[in-house]
Amino acid sequence: MKTRAALAVSFLPAAGSAPVEWVEAPELTGYDEAVHEMEARAAAIADGRAPERVWLVEHPPLYTAGTSAKDADLIAPGRFPVHRSGRGGQYTYHGPGQRVAYVMLDLKRREPDLRRFVAALEAWLIATLDAMNVRGERREDRVGVWVRRPDKRAGAEDKIAAIGIRVRRWVSFHGVSLNVEPDLSHFDGIVPCGVSDQGVTSLVDLGLPVTMAEVDSLLRVEFERIFGPAVSA
Repeated sequence: MKTRAALAVSFLPAAGSAPVEWVEAPELTGYDEAVHEMEARAAAIADGRAPERVWLVEHPPLYTAGTSAKDADLIAPGRFPVHRSGRGGQYTYHGPGQRVAYVMLDLKRREPDLRRFVAALEAWLIATLDAMNVRGERREDRVGVWVRRPDKRAGAEDKIAAIGIRVRRWVSFHGVSLNVEPDLSHFDGIVPCGVSDQGVTSLVDLGLPVTMAEVDSLLRVEFERIFGPAVSA
């Protein structure tokens, strides 16, 4: 059964809008390449020259610094490449086993409301986790999706999914990441998203031996519930 939080938000396009392109990168994608592609696509969407797109990628191991990143939160600066990013948020890690979904949507076709858009992204992730019987939760003081870990200690929570977006001319880019089976020790080189008193987890760490293909299938089903139809490209 879907949680109330997962069902509470929809961000559907205006009637008659073209379906969102759904693209899955077959190999690891370099970060600079991804940013260049996203910026070009976002501009084309804003100009009406291209349809909206969700682009699913995995990156080689790297750290990204959002616009609110603090230098002190980069604990191991020489461990992996560090990319300064125009997205919101602080430091995060990307690497193999983590599904990154870059979301390029025209908010004018839906609703030009950034808070509601972020809530819709959270609802998408929560619904996807719920389909695998994982209870993901929002936090008012922390962006992203969290799971309770009473097996660790009272009050312990781990982050399983991150959100960091940028909007230009009311077209979004950057997006979300969901930890499927990344090397969780790679997060030790940063303070993830500036939160030092909680941990990081993944689906496999929680005891779910799922494949990336299975997760992608659920992501698409739940995306279409919240954001409308998608078509493979």
